[in-house]
Amino acid sequence: MNFKSLALLLTAAAVPQVAVAGPLAYGICQTGCNGLAVACYAGAGFTFGVALPLAPPVLIACNVALGSCMVACATVVFAPTL
Repeated sequence: MNFKSLALLLTAAAVPQVAVAGPLAYGICQTGCNGLAVACYAGAGFTFGVALPLAPPVLIACNVALGSCMVACATVVFAPTL
């Protein structure tokens, strides 16, 4: 190996590589969020996915928690890591 090739290899190894978790990890995270939402609804005595004319406050809290979890998935999973 000549000096130029060695220098290029060491330079490439020294530069931090950026990686993202990708769509599979995002899907797994979203599935976890939905599982928590189903548990939240069941704990309140309701079925997740059934439309009600007026949502009780406990279901609104479940929906807010679901939204927060999904935002956290997008923020963490697609954030570049070094």
